[in-house]
Amino acid sequence: MSEPVDRLPQTRKSYDSAVFEHPDAAPLDLLRQWYDEAADHVREPNAMTVSTLDEWGPSSRIVLLKGLDERGLLFFTDYDSAKGRQLRADPRIAVNFPWQDMERQVRIRGLAEVAAPEDSDAYFAVRPRGSQIGATVSKQSQPVTSREQMQAEYDAAAAELEGQDVPRPDHWGGFRVRVFEIEFWQGQQNRFHDRWVFRRADGSHEAADLDDSSAWEVVRLYP
Repeated sequence: MSEPVDRLPQTRKSYDSAVFEHPDAAPLDLLRQWYDEAADHVREPNAMTVSTLDEWGPSSRIVLLKGLDERGLLFFTDYDSAKGRQLRADPRIAVNFPWQDMERQVRIRGLAEVAAPEDSDAYFAVRPRGSQIGATVSKQSQPVTSREQMQAEYDAAAAELEGQDVPRPDHWGGFRVRVFEIEFWQGQQNRFHDRWVFRRADGSHEAADLDDSSAWEVVRLYP
């Protein structure tokens, strides 16, 4: 009997969603609407693939969306991690929400900027204590000898900080994705999908507020 990976050419799912006609909302309103709908169907609707660039090319990983407003999307990481270093060297970034259970995805391109310290402080303060200690100890993306070493460092920090608030480390904080392109993709029959992309009305790749309808033009794309 063949394994599933051997049946890849025959592996497919038919989509049968309602036709997605011309969006009337500003990008922010539509993204909020789609997110709220995904929240009823997707286990982690805020899980998003973030792609960055280094000297060898693109690098992708999944992070969690922790803020959304007219200025863009907010997520948090170790600034000394691979993605943190890459974004400080080259702010170009791509984001994808893979909402397969909704037969949808949202594709975003933009520029990342370091979040204001008060935004990072506010989010760090509401993280579970264990996650706060983990962020303090972890040297994200750096080699480590063993799980035992990691655990020993965590236990030592937990003991040292017992009875105290955990301060946000200087090396940990947020990035805000300022958007210059956002595409809403809806699966359809025969792989003839609906794709609507919001691009800057002036043709630039400069970021704009997501609630400013005058800054955007919307175009239907072939699938």
